Amino acid sequence: MVGPVDEVAGPPAHFHPQRLLAFMLKLWWVPVLTLVLGLAAAAAIVWWQPPSYVSQGRMWETLKLRLPEGSLFSEDVQNFLGTQTELLQSGTLRQLAMERLRATSNNIPLGKDGEPMLVAVRVAGTSKSSVFRLEASSANAAYTRAYLDALMHVYLEYKRNIRKVVSGDTLASITEQVQRAERDLKAEQDVLTAFQRTNNLAILQEEGTIAGGYLARLKTQLSDLLLENRLLDAVARDPAPAEAVGTNASPDLLVPAMTASLAGRASADLPAAFQEVALLKLQRDRLSRYLRPKHPKIVKLDTDLERAQKLVEMFHFRSREQLAAARQANQLRIENVETSIREWERKVIEANTRIAEAERLRLNVQRQQSIYERLSLLVQNVGISRNIDQETLAILEPADPPRRTYIREISLLAGGGFGGLGLGLGLVLLVMMRDDRFTSLNEVNEKLGEIIVGQVPELLDLKSNAHSALLQSDDTRHAYAESFRSLRSALLFMAVEAERPRVILVTSAVPHEGKSTVATNLARTLALGGARVVLVDADLRKGALHKLVGLAPAPGLAETLQDPTRLEQALQTNSMANLTFLASGKRAGNCGDALMGPALLEVLADLRQQFDYVVIDSSPVFAADDATTLAPKVDGVLFVLRSRFSRAGPAREALGLLYQRNARVLGVVFNQADASARSNYYYKYADYYSAAKSTETIS
Repeated sequence: MVGPVDEVAGPPAHFHPQRLLAFMLKLWWVPVLTLVLGLAAAAAIVWWQPPSYVSQGRMWETLKLRLPEGSLFSEDVQNFLGTQTELLQSGTLRQLAMERLRATSNNIPLGKDGEPMLVAVRVAGTSKSSVFRLEASSANAAYTRAYLDALMHVYLEYKRNIRKVVSGDTLASITEQVQRAERDLKAEQDVLTAFQRTNNLAILQEEGTIAGGYLARLKTQLSDLLLENRLLDAVARDPAPAEAVGTNASPDLLVPAMTASLAGRASADLPAAFQEVALLKLQRDRLSRYLRPKHPKIVKLDTDLERAQKLVEMFHFRSREQLAAARQANQLRIENVETSIREWERKVIEANTRIAEAERLRLNVQRQQSIYERLSLLVQNVGISRNIDQETLAILEPADPPRRTYIREISLLAGGGFGGLGLGLGLVLLVMMRDDRFTSLNEVNEKLGEIIVGQVPELLDLKSNAHSALLQSDDTRHAYAESFRSLRSALLFMAVEAERPRVILVTSAVPHEGKSTVATNLARTLALGGARVVLVDADLRKGALHKLVGLAPAPGLAETLQDPTRLEQALQTNSMANLTFLASGKRAGNCGDALMGPALLEVLADLRQQFDYVVIDSSPVFAADDATTLAPKVDGVLFVLRSRFSRAGPAREALGLLYQRNARVLGVVFNQADASARSNYYYKYADYYSAAKSTETIS
């Protein structure tokens, strides 16, 4: 049982296929009606529109001749079919086809708008082939075939014209580029010619070669002078080793003698000149082990060693003054050689710069010449391809004789049928989504979240005989009787912490939900079980429970509330044992006020002492305030919902009002439930009761 008001809403509702099926069974005529209307509308359109004739033709992509110059026109292969389709369906080709037809025939059928009859063209490709099919359809057979033939011919002619236009524009653009390249080539040639007038390239190259050779000799001479200068400096600083050698020493013995002398003076500084001679000698001895005598390095070392030995021999016979003069003269020669080297280096750089400039100008001329030649060849190729027919499409099959087609009629009828059926199903679904009436116990649980304490099946003869809804002691409506026995058991064995309910109020949200019938049958079922039960009609405004049980309308509750001592006079009994009835009594203008007084509590206390159960039938919650006034004063409230009648919104609000008055809602009784529903498994086995009855008869 749900207590707080904010919990009455329950969990969100879900879509139930059973609910949709129930609505389909109930509103089956809606999809049927829309289906008939859709088919009728489609049939009317088919009847109103003229017949359609179809003519087909085929085109194919022929072989291509690939020229070595590469001057073929190219098309987008991936979008080839789509491009051809758009072209064949375009307004431009349609106009060209109409002009061709007018030139060959004046009998062109017109449409309702006075314009030439519209011909629908469809293009379809063939899988893994270069053949595509053209299909034209209209209301005139001869016109359809003529139009398709004209369309295929103007299509080929249009493509040829487009190629000429494209080639002409391309040729003009390339020609402009050729003229520009020719001007650039002439400008580069003029620059090269002007340079050659002022610079003789042959002489420049010869001068560069001579200057380079002479510069190499100068650098060699400078190297010798620098070596001689170092030797003179060494002798000038320490001439002793030369004097120790002797005047008649040969050049081959001079260097070893110097080396030996220097080795004996370990503590003194070794002269640089003699060290260099010794090093040259040692280096030559080491390299001679691996290199031939004619090797350039050995030859170079021999030359340096011979020159150094001669200088050492010459220094042996000269005085210090002569050495100083020789050193000064050698220094002057070094300076002169260095000056010559700088001058000749400048000449070599200048000659090389002019040669490089000439080469750059020559390369510019060659590059412009290459561009000019390629553009000239391209102009020639475009001119040739412009005059060569490169059309790759051809008519494989002309338009065949037209034939009547029913594709449009079938499509219209199918579309009308499916559209009407879909509209009908959509309307049923819309009605189902907007209809919040309860059709099953699952929906009650989802939308309200209340405990279901009872489910009463629907009686087919209820409309013809209302009194037949009351239970009898030997009632043959087994499922109907068992539903109230189940409700009685639910009340008797309800798991509650407080005292078990004895004073029970039966109400509903709105009228005509069956609360009076449920209250009466519940009281009769409790009485059949041996309990003393009083049935109270608390609807003081429109109480009609006395008609259902066949007793007097007064005196009743209204008189008792005015004078509680008249309770015994107001109680009525009928033929059913243990069942007492308290009618509503005469109607008064202050019905709601009468239920608010203390007399009601006194009457309920007296009834509680005399009877085991007090079943009260009250007005609906939204009909008057009587039910919400009585609810807090009883032990529990049974809330009645009627299948396919009660709505979720009002039921939820009515339960909210009861909870606001601190009423104890025992649960929901689902009245007139569909006995044929798959979800209703209770009390369907009528043969079980028949077997039980037969057993009792035999016994």
